[in-house]
Amino acid sequence: MEEGKKIVLFDGVCNLCNGFVQFIIKKDLDDTFRFAALQSEVGQQLILKRGIDPKKMDSVFLIEPGVAYFNKSDAALQIGQHLNGYRTLSKLLYLIPNKLRNIVYDYVGRNRYKWYGKTTECMVPTPEIKAKFLE
Repeated sequence: MEEGKKIVLFDGVCNLCNGFVQFIIKKDLDDTFRFAALQSEVGQQLILKRGIDPKKMDSVFLIEPGVAYFNKSDAALQIGQHLNGYRTLSKLLYLIPNKLRNIVYDYVGRNRYKWYGKTTECMVPTPEIKAKFLE
């Protein structure tokens, strides 16, 4: 793992989650993030190493190696603070209590497959984008 990189774990079969990863890649001008699907071997190892039950993982997860990890709306807002054009919005949304933010997050999470669907295939990334994914 490259030093100073943050790891985004995401639901690899969720179209909404895959769209979020594509969005991050486009806005990550400082090349801050690396990615792994929750279903991947690397993703499973990363969450088990932190003592998290993989069966209870149904949200985006951000790991800052050696520092902390975040999930649900905290992860999304932490990611936003590193994306060009979204730093201020993320800081403003942090003013909303975590419990309220996660009610909305969980509602979308429960309905994401119904609203956005699932995929059976992973995207075929360019070599540049593929380098951002952990194997």
